[in-house]
Amino acid sequence: MRIKKLSVVMPVYNGELFIEEAINSLLNQTFKNFDLIILNDNSSDATLSIIERIKAKDNRIILINKTKNEGPANLRNEAIEMIKTEYIALLDADDIAMPTRFEKQIQILDKNPNLGLCGSWFTIFGDRKEKILKHSIYHDNLKVQFLHSCGLGNSTVMFRKSMIGDLRFEHQYVPAEDYGLWSEFIAKSEFYNIPESLVRYRWHPGNISQTKEENLRIAEVAIKKRQLERLEIDSNDENSSYYVNAVSLKRKQNAEDIIKTIKASKVLKQKNDKLKVYNQAIFCEHIDRMIIRTIRNSKDYNTTFFKYIKNDSGYFNKISFLDKIVFYFKCQF
Repeated sequence: MRIKKLSVVMPVYNGELFIEEAINSLLNQTFKNFDLIILNDNSSDATLSIIERIKAKDNRIILINKTKNEGPANLRNEAIEMIKTEYIALLDADDIAMPTRFEKQIQILDKNPNLGLCGSWFTIFGDRKEKILKHSIYHDNLKVQFLHSCGLGNSTVMFRKSMIGDLRFEHQYVPAEDYGLWSEFIAKSEFYNIPESLVRYRWHPGNISQTKEENLRIAEVAIKKRQLERLEIDSNDENSSYYVNAVSLKRKQNAEDIIKTIKASKVLKQKNDKLKVYNQAIFCEHIDRMIIRTIRNSKDYNTTFFKYIKNDSGYFNKISFLDKIVFYFKCQF
């Protein structure tokens, strides 16, 4: 037997509706040399019997059956600890991998030993209108994108165990534990997204990101603050929320808060110019785009706000001609 090159991790809880399709999408990959580790999180439906039926026909499946519910972050960590292969791939139990996904990702990673992680674009389907989500492709752009949102579809990820080191999913960030892990990993290793949809992401009412929306918002803010610590911005700074808003759009801020956000953006640009954490051109372009959208989405308008934007912000000349006219009349009337 050939030594396995890849291990695939799939946690599942009460996934009877979709898990068979998810498993089959992996077993039918053009790249065959992998183990599939399925961690059943004490499901109370028919999930276990479905897995056992498929497992009886394919010895690549390794089943770990939990007797108490531990959550997806802890289950993925358990699998990562036990895996001996260089490459690890992820797929959620309600998603579908395209047949050539593993083949294409392994080809990229084999040719680029500097890459710690390879993802891809993915297609949202199900309860939402079907569309391809196209995250940034290259590392420098991805690294900046992470300041605003997760630049990876978790079910598209394949990474090198040797490069991830001691980093793991953090249960405190569920359901944004993937955003938390990848935002830390991208600071120490290069990422790449294949510009092709290699996974179908199923949108349905049971998605954990929908059932825990408040947890998601709190976790995302904490993750963004942690990234900004690389620019010497203390998470406990009284102005930390304005730094976050400078890199991650928050709509309907009042005029006073927008002015504070713009001042924070100038500090961030100066910090990065000194520390070289991000590509400065991409970083500044990203911030400028966030600030312009913030101004456009202001909660209120007044003449003091107009004067600041026109004379002191440095953004008036970056706003389109039409937006300048609209902004002027909103502030006057």
